[in-house]
Amino acid sequence: MKQSILGFALCATLCALCASVEAQQSRKVPRLGVLMTVSASSASRRLEAFQQGLRELGYIEGKTISFEYRYAEGRPETLPERVAELIRLQIDLLVVDTSNATQAAKDATKTIPVVFTTANDPVGDGQVASLAKPGGNLTGLAILALDLNGKRLELLKEAFPKFTRVAFLTRMRLGIAEQRFQEAEAAAKGLGLRLQFLEGKTADHLESAFEEAKRAGVQAVLAHPSTFVVINRARIIHLAIKHRLPTIYSGAEAAEAGGLMSYGPDIVDNYRRAAVYVDKILKGAKPTDLPVQQPMKFEFIINLKTANQIGVTIPPNLLARADSVIK
Repeated sequence: MKQSILGFALCATLCALCASVEAQQSRKVPRLGVLMTVSASSASRRLEAFQQGLRELGYIEGKTISFEYRYAEGRPETLPERVAELIRLQIDLLVVDTSNATQAAKDATKTIPVVFTTANDPVGDGQVASLAKPGGNLTGLAILALDLNGKRLELLKEAFPKFTRVAFLTRMRLGIAEQRFQEAEAAAKGLGLRLQFLEGKTADHLESAFEEAKRAGVQAVLAHPSTFVVINRARIIHLAIKHRLPTIYSGAEAAEAGGLMSYGPDIVDNYRRAAVYVDKILKGAKPTDLPVQQPMKFEFIINLKTANQIGVTIPPNLLARADSVIK
């Protein structure tokens, strides 16, 4: 009798273990599509923050989550193709970076949840209905940096009060870049600065563009936050130093790489926070119920090494206000 009971208990235990193993094997590992407008090398620091955020939430790559990456390599026109590739892989959720990538995702799918990390103005661009109630299948973190170019100009003027001419560097004077230039131009006039457009056009054209700006009497450069500037950051920093043009950028990565100054949202922090939204959606939350978040941290960084290279002096009061000073 005891043997029968023991045998029954053993069989029950084995059946339970088998059922548990089958359940684990049948449980689908979520597949995330990650679309970056820039190159893998340019995105590495941000993606590491995103992956770390997921690890802190208990996700293990290859076991409880998997990733499919696509990079547009600084060519926004290829984003629709990259999105289509990811959708064909039957991803469960799509993570994108810029406003261009957000728009490509919006155009491609109305069902797959999309989390954006650095959309500029998702409401103004018609990508979500409102910040509080995004509607549809998109939500995430915005930069909302419409007035930050004005702040960067203020910092340039405070650093170099005698300067009167500043170049606005971006790829081409078209579309959103023209709008941002006009916004910055209004701020420049209030500071007694004359703002002029500096079109990079292509990476190969940057050298002649900087030479032309120098001949035109430009005294400093505002590097407008754009995919073009991120992709060509190293070359732009080199040319700014070569032509001794104090330049302010939007991200800490630029100042850390040799740019004179940077001011803007902590983009790496945005990627960490994006991991939280991914976790919520994978656990059943709907994008429409997750409000679009704004930047929580802003960074002002000064690189004194570069200041010495180009022969300029940063006022002590400005150094005291910097979040970080690279010596």
